[in-house]
Amino acid sequence: MTEAQLYPAPSHVPAPTAPPETILSNGNHLSAPPEVTTTTISRLYPSSRRTYSKSAPIMGTSESKPSETKLINLFEQYKDNCDDSILAEGIEQFCQDLQISPDDFKILVLAWKLNAEQMCRFTRSEFVNGLKLIRVDSIKAIQTRLPELVSEIEHNYEMFKDLYRFTFRFGLDSSSGQRILPTDMAIILWKLVFTIREPPILNRWISFLETHQMIRGIPKDTWNMFLNFSDHVGSDLSCYDDNEAWPSLFDDFVEYENDQANQNISKDIEKESEGLIITKDY
Repeated sequence: MTEAQLYPAPSHVPAPTAPPETILSNGNHLSAPPEVTTTTISRLYPSSRRTYSKSAPIMGTSESKPSETKLINLFEQYKDNCDDSILAEGIEQFCQDLQISPDDFKILVLAWKLNAEQMCRFTRSEFVNGLKLIRVDSIKAIQTRLPELVSEIEHNYEMFKDLYRFTFRFGLDSSSGQRILPTDMAIILWKLVFTIREPPILNRWISFLETHQMIRGIPKDTWNMFLNFSDHVGSDLSCYDDNEAWPSLFDDFVEYENDQANQNISKDIEKESEGLIITKDY
C-alpha cells in the first residue's frame, strides 16, 4: 500500500518541506523531535561498560521505618564513580541484583515511585527518598514490595493514571529540553505501561502509528488523552464521536480503521459475487 496515495499526511504531521515547527490541531504544537539514539527499550539501561566488584548484600525486609543508613549504603553500591547518581551501568547491576529485567514493567513502577526525572539516572535524593516512601531499605524488601505495588496499580485506576502520565515524562530526553515524545519511543512505552490494563484497541493503534511513519512525535496532550480515548470508544470504535474535542491524530486513526473495515467488506462482497457467478455457470 502506498501511503502517499491512500493516506495523505494528516494535518498534525509536518510535510517534508515544512519548517521545523508545525502547528497541531487542537492547539498542540509539534516540533521536530531530536533524533532518538536508540529505538528499543534498552535505552532505559544500556549494556554495562563497568565491572562492579560486588553486588549489594541481600538484607532483610524492613518491617518498620526504613533505615536511612541502609538506604545510603545501598545507593553507594550502585552510584557512578564520577557522579552522585546511579547511571545506566549501576541501574543495570541494580536490576541484576533484583533479578528483574531492565525492561520489566516492575522497573517502570519503581522509577515512578522514585519520581525519577529521566531514564538511566536515579539521583541520590530520588533513590533514598523514594525507597523510604515505599518503606524498603534492602534488595530483598524491594523484591517483595514491587509485586505488591503492581497489584495495587491493577486495582486502582487513579494510581494507574498517575503512572501512565509519569511514563510520558520519563520517556523524554530532558537533558535536551525535549517536549515531544518520538513516535518509536512512544510505541515502546505504550507497550510497556499497558503490561496491565491493556485497552482493546492498543494493537491497532500501534499498527496505525507504525504504518504511518510520517507521524514523527506524540505531544503530551495526545499521550494523556489516549487513555480516555481508549476507554471511551470501545473495542470496535462504535462510541467514537468526531464532534468531540479529540486530538486530530485520533480522528485520523478512526478514519483509517473505518477505511480498512470498508475495504475488507468490499473484498468479502467480491468473493461472494464470484462464488455466485461460478455456481450459476456450473
